[in-house]
Amino acid sequence: MRLTDASVAIRPRSAWEALDLGVLLARRHAGLLMVSWALFTLPIFLLLSLALWRYPGWAIFLFWLFKPAYERLPLHILSRALFGDTPTLKEALKALPRLLKPQLLASVTWRRFSPTRSFDLPVLQLEGLSGQARSQRLVVLGQRDAGAASWLTVVGMHLEGALCFGLIALLYMLLPQQLVVDMDWQKLVEAASGDWLWLDHLSNLIYALVLIAWEPVYVACGFTLYLNRRTALEAWDIELAFRRLRQRLTGIAYAVLLAFGVLLVQPSERAWAAPDQAPATEEKDPQGPEADRLLRQPLTSKAAQESIHALLDQPPFENRETVTRWRFGEEKKPEKLTKQDVEGFAKLLKGLLNLAEFWKSLDTVALVLEVLLWTAILSLLAWIVWRYRDWLAAFAGRVGLPVRLERQIPNQLFGLEIAPESLPDDVASEAERLWAEQPRAALGLLYRALLSQLLHTHRLPLKASHTESEVLRLVGQLEQSELESYSQLLTAQWLNLAYGHRLPEQTLRDRLCDGWRQLFGQEVKA
Repeated sequence: MRLTDASVAIRPRSAWEALDLGVLLARRHAGLLMVSWALFTLPIFLLLSLALWRYPGWAIFLFWLFKPAYERLPLHILSRALFGDTPTLKEALKALPRLLKPQLLASVTWRRFSPTRSFDLPVLQLEGLSGQARSQRLVVLGQRDAGAASWLTVVGMHLEGALCFGLIALLYMLLPQQLVVDMDWQKLVEAASGDWLWLDHLSNLIYALVLIAWEPVYVACGFTLYLNRRTALEAWDIELAFRRLRQRLTGIAYAVLLAFGVLLVQPSERAWAAPDQAPATEEKDPQGPEADRLLRQPLTSKAAQESIHALLDQPPFENRETVTRWRFGEEKKPEKLTKQDVEGFAKLLKGLLNLAEFWKSLDTVALVLEVLLWTAILSLLAWIVWRYRDWLAAFAGRVGLPVRLERQIPNQLFGLEIAPESLPDDVASEAERLWAEQPRAALGLLYRALLSQLLHTHRLPLKASHTESEVLRLVGQLEQSELESYSQLLTAQWLNLAYGHRLPEQTLRDRLCDGWRQLFGQEVKA
């Protein structure tokens, strides 16, 4: 395996990005993967169907159970195609016996139901591990991307089912319309247990065809998850970067080494000089810092340097020292306290005492702040009570508190007159009388009476801006199940009649009128 020959970019990715890479890899080699899968699996499916013709359920179960064996062929193709060595169809099929041999029984039995099957398969097939070494390897690899592999299996199961149902629906849509009309489905289902077993085998064939399109993608996604995990663990991207750097530097490395060797073996100028020849004296640079300048002014450079040196030789500069090496700092002897230090410490203590007196004076400020805080809390509570006064007034009677309704009660809601004086004394009897000739008026009477009861008896804060659904939500807050059920039934019938122009059924008359009598009796006067 040469990383430089990889056909994809080797770099750490997130688990979901690795799944996207698997889909793209499967699309790139879709033809080879699908043809090889079909040539391998469809003969097995036909043999199982013929051998178990009377038992189509067992046939498809065994075909499904052997899926881990089928998945080894796509993984073999993808592992070679990833590094530029894509096998031909003949080479891939020829490698099948070698691929199926290791740990086949374990793969189709106790390991068959592993949700990370696609992620674990490269460890068995590409690394050749088994036993404890395989378990330890899977523990290391599964510390990061095992969750994504499990989700891949779950999503794959649902996708297989969706594709199967889609193909069945497509076949049904292709049937001629007259054939569908004349078909006796009941007889077809009854005969399916006998002479119509081909329907079960046809649905099994649809499943086998779905696997041709989906399983290579499933194997490719598990393979890229495995590669992504190894890239992160073994730093494949860093190794690849160093290899590319070495390739770029290989061309000039020999020239650099040759030039370096020439420099090393080249003799110095002193080696060519005569051994008894004395070294030449160093000439003084006329433009250097030690050269004389500013000679036409009263203070020349030479005079300035002499003045500086004379000043440095006088106190406090006479103890000059030039340090040209590393050394530890010398410990300083503790200095004696002076009179100024004692006075400063006394001032500090005095300041601390004054600060303590200042904090004592803040008690009054704290008391004022406490009063302001309690005032704010009480004001907030008063505002909450005022803001929700209608709601509190509606439900105060339930805890035995006196209720005084000061708000203005509307006389109409939804264009309906709900004043108690506008309703008959016996609402249910009047509704029964009107039902035969004027069902709309009868249902409207019951709904008007219900709104009147909710407004005047139960003190619900109904407003003219409320909708029917908002009224039902307020009724639900009363926590009276019978009243809530009756209100929902009556409101639903009223909405069907008012907006849908659909008359209620005759059987609902007794139910609505009897429900009214059970809840409110005959009197509706507030």
